[in-house]
Amino acid sequence: MWLRTLRRYFGAILVGNLVWEAAQLPLYTIWKTGTVRDLAVAVIHCTAGDVAISASALVIALCLAGDEMWPRSRFFAVAGSAMAIGIAYTIYSERMNVLVLRSWGYGDLMPVLPGLDVGLSPLLQWLFVPAAAFAWARRA
Repeated sequence: MWLRTLRRYFGAILVGNLVWEAAQLPLYTIWKTGTVRDLAVAVIHCTAGDVAISASALVIALCLAGDEMWPRSRFFAVAGSAMAIGIAYTIYSERMNVLVLRSWGYGDLMPVLPGLDVGLSPLLQWLFVPAAAFAWARRA
């Protein structure tokens, strides 16, 4: 059961993040400054990073909140923990990459949360995509 759950979860994570990354491109400066190749590489690169972050967050959540019967028991504890870890990492990563390293930048259309100085779209991504992926995985 756990293997089917993981397969469904990561399938949904891959597709959901790929779609989200492509859809939010106009919110970043690369939309105006990058070539079509730059945009494609950014979507693929960011999606791969999202999958890696999702995997890391899930493993940590399973270690902290899961048990031997997961996903039959403690499903929501693991899902909530993984999502919280993903959101926390996103806040750190966005601040580090936008404000410190300047690896990417927000365009004029990106709503930014005051005080956090983090774009709303990446935070919503880490709420909605994992929530949908966990919902899909739970149906296994």
